[in-house]
Amino acid sequence: PQTPGQGGPASTPAQTAAGGQGGPGGPGSDKQQQQQHIECVVCGDKSSGKHYGQFTCEGCKSFFKRSVRRNLSYTCRANRNCPIDQHHRNQCQYCRLKKCLKVGMRREAVQRGRMPPTQPTHGQFPYPTSRFGSQCMQPNNIMGIENICELAARMLFSAVEWARNIPFFPDLQITDQVALLRLTWSELFVLNAAQCSMPLHVAPLLAAAGLHASPMSADRVVAFMDHIRIFQEQVEKLKALHVDSAEYSCLKAIVLFTSDACGLSDVAHVESLQEKSQCALEEYVRSQYPNQPTRFGKLLLRLPSLRTVSSSVIEQLFFVRLVGKTPIETLIRDMLLSGSSFNWPYMAIQ
Repeated sequence: PQTPGQGGPASTPAQTAAGGQGGPGGPGSDKQQQQQHIECVVCGDKSSGKHYGQFTCEGCKSFFKRSVRRNLSYTCRANRNCPIDQHHRNQCQYCRLKKCLKVGMRREAVQRGRMPPTQPTHGQFPYPTSRFGSQCMQPNNIMGIENICELAARMLFSAVEWARNIPFFPDLQITDQVALLRLTWSELFVLNAAQCSMPLHVAPLLAAAGLHASPMSADRVVAFMDHIRIFQEQVEKLKALHVDSAEYSCLKAIVLFTSDACGLSDVAHVESLQEKSQCALEEYVRSQYPNQPTRFGKLLLRLPSLRTVSSSVIEQLFFVRLVGKTPIETLIRDMLLSGSSFNWPYMAIQ
């Protein structure tokens, strides 16, 4: 019988007997007899059929599936050529996974069980990178206030579009999708601002223009400018780490899949998606930056402080000129529901 979560129907010895005539004395009995003695190509134990492209035992099949689905990475305590056989297969997970891949077990056969086949990937990396293209700014670009506001609008729209196209998020209930984006939009915006090298030296100019339009008391001006400084600092700290596009995508997924959102229908499932995202980031960083053992920790430590950036300040700085008093949360819900057909209330950015 097929085991749960398997990438495709298991080719059991009985099923592969010619014409299904596997009864005693039947034409397929010799073939069936031979196939019952096929060994696992990984450890040499008795094979239970073909799993993820090769004949393996149930133990190696489950180990491979678990390792790939959870994006697990292992370390060898010896010299990376440990014996993998029926008696030693559990002693070194690193060498066991290495042998699984060496004999031809296919990662993508496992992935197919949980990812749309057309999903863009970054190697084995499960999250597509944000598609800013020419919208990314060079640090020395001179931008006017209107240009900055338009860029901000594009970044917000792009964050929602990105979420709509990553694995797992579209499968959530629409109420959960809205709840997650409503809570995390400002954190995603800060990550996008850093990724795009948004020219934040103009933030005080934006503030001044906003204050001219709707004057504030002196103490509120001081607090407002302090929030702008916090925003600028968070962006600069991310830029100092030279985060690449794949890392940004995973950081955004970790931020997005938060169980802190109110009214989620399945909190445990959202938590598991956040864990998957974190595992994907860890595996990517270890493979791409092996000489930076503290990099993964430094990236994760940037995330809690993103919440120190005031969402209302971002809204007031960048969006009040575009949407007036329309709450950003309302815009996000409309973007999510209407997708690429979404139109901004006061200007076209498509």
